[in-house]
Amino acid sequence: MKKIYVLLTILFISMSTMMLTSCEKKDNKIRVAEVTHSVFYAPQYVAMSEGIFEKYGLDVEIFLASGADKVMASLLSKDADIGLMGPEASIYVFAQGKTDYAITFAQLTQKDGSFIFGREKNDDFKLTDLVGKSILGGRLGGMPLMTLEYVLKEAGLFPQLDKPNANINIRTDIAFAAQAGAFISGEGDYTTLFEPTASELELQGKGYVLASVGAYTDNVAYTTYQALKSYMDKNDEKLINFTKAINEAIVWVYSHSNFEVATSIHKYFKETDLNVLANSIGRYREIDAWSDDPYLDKYEFQHLQDIIISSGQLDKYMPYD
Repeated sequence: MKKIYVLLTILFISMSTMMLTSCEKKDNKIRVAEVTHSVFYAPQYVAMSEGIFEKYGLDVEIFLASGADKVMASLLSKDADIGLMGPEASIYVFAQGKTDYAITFAQLTQKDGSFIFGREKNDDFKLTDLVGKSILGGRLGGMPLMTLEYVLKEAGLFPQLDKPNANINIRTDIAFAAQAGAFISGEGDYTTLFEPTASELELQGKGYVLASVGAYTDNVAYTTYQALKSYMDKNDEKLINFTKAINEAIVWVYSHSNFEVATSIHKYFKETDLNVLANSIGRYREIDAWSDDPYLDKYEFQHLQDIIISSGQLDKYMPYD
């Protein structure tokens, strides 16, 4: 009987240890919903491929939820723990007066990540070339569309109330994820695309990258990591470690060549040629697309709201704190 008792005790301890280990692993799990799948977020994929998340004891799963509205829906439904999207989504939720609102805790990119893509090669492209033409701009209330409008307004091109026939027709009837296909099928004179889609279409002879929208703007809190207040209250250590991992990945990207970064993240873009991937990374590096660190600067957050208010999607500034 004593032997049986000892064996049962050992079995109980073993099972308890396994359960605790399982719980511990589960506790380190973080589900990240990303707004789009793009080289624009290279540091995030480097954190995955180089084992940086694991270094900080995290088991990170990334899934696509196309559009900031869908990423926010994933957060609110608790299908995601963290959302990678523009802070405009959290601003909209906060403005609605929700008590469990989303908080931006880390910044990944500081420039608009879209490129103006046209049907004809133009080495001397100017924003004025868009006058009288149509361009696929994305979803109403989304950062790509609002930033494009802001850039054109700053250039005095949109809207042109005194010259209605010369207006630039910015189309919002096609979802951002569907713009490449729509453009190929003949919709619009121009479109805006993220990388590596822009480089891939260029290689296929479907058009040409003419300019970076981000190159026309000052630094802005463009793509950030966000979590619900309730999640942050219970998981501060995990989010601190997540932020440290992203910081290390940003440093890694800036200290390695375009080709080295492309090689590191290629498994997340298997259908993209390695050289095309490196070219895409180079285009983002040229405009300083990635933040120097994950700290969300107050000026960049306020500049984001300048853009949103200019678009008419927000009537007053939300508090940085």
